[in-house]
Amino acid sequence: MINKKSILITGGAGFIGANFIPYFLDSNPEITVINIDKLTYAGDISNLDEVIDHDRYKFIQGDICDRKLIEQLFNEYDIRGVIHFAAESHVDNSISNPDAFIQTNVFGTFTLLDVARNYWMDAPNEYKEGYKNCRFHHVSTDEVYGTLGETGLFEETTPYAPNSPYSASKASSDFIVRSYFHTYGMNVVTTNCSNNYGPKQHNEKLIPTIIRKAIAEENIPIYGDGKNIRDWLYVLDHCKGVELVYKNGLVGETYNIGGRNERDNNYIVSKICELLDSKVPRKNGESYKRLITYVKDRPGHDQRYAIDATKIENDLHWKADENFETGIEKTISWYLKKYKVL
Repeated sequence: MINKKSILITGGAGFIGANFIPYFLDSNPEITVINIDKLTYAGDISNLDEVIDHDRYKFIQGDICDRKLIEQLFNEYDIRGVIHFAAESHVDNSISNPDAFIQTNVFGTFTLLDVARNYWMDAPNEYKEGYKNCRFHHVSTDEVYGTLGETGLFEETTPYAPNSPYSASKASSDFIVRSYFHTYGMNVVTTNCSNNYGPKQHNEKLIPTIIRKAIAEENIPIYGDGKNIRDWLYVLDHCKGVELVYKNGLVGETYNIGGRNERDNNYIVSKICELLDSKVPRKNGESYKRLITYVKDRPGHDQRYAIDATKIENDLHWKADENFETGIEKTISWYLKKYKVL
């Protein structure tokens, strides 16, 4: 039994969770982190090498859909909070294998919520003595809102319009979390973030793919005409926002976390190629841009996402520290070390 206050972090070996845990342990010396991760292809335990021997950190390999295991963890560690990152999140994979997304994102979220409710509460709107401040923080995505035209921003009040099995599964999980607040009076908060980037991201995602393909002298694949726009959020900025909402967000509220860094994929790939040209020039003297190759667009590819982060900026005084240009420098440096190029 770990005596310090324990919280459960799900999916902590994934991209965002593996950035969040070392940051959170460092800034919260009174809290022990119990990390459960299934270690699917997207989870990499080596992402957490820096905390593996930390005295306030415990890793459990397991599935959030396994109710008995989740109940066991709550009982063994007296879990007083949940920060729920675990999710199947790759849109392409959701198109070819939607079943896993419904299982993990919908049923897994329900299992966690229901176990937490039973452990913390005696009845609707009635918390057990000493458990009143226990909170469930659900981490979601801006993709639940669908797609934008050339103007406008996603706000917390934007109607949901998911367009892929992935975003539909996340929208479903958001609604389940909402229902546990309205039906049971459970202390929940939700955050919906824009596209994250930074260290420890899975190789299949856009920015790691661009870097990896470029330094391997392979064609860099860009969907369609490359004009799809995303709001890019540096992962550590997202981690700081999640911590703020977990600690200070109002019960039952949703907060959108965005970087105010709208860039289309053509800009992203060109910027990365320019930085690689200066850091690790090609032997043939040509720019990495010569490797850019446009490939068939994926089905249901949303044209533009962009988040209005006014609520978290004003209410919780959060602000992204990195713009895309500063964040991508740090990101490229990290990957070049990972790929042993620098």
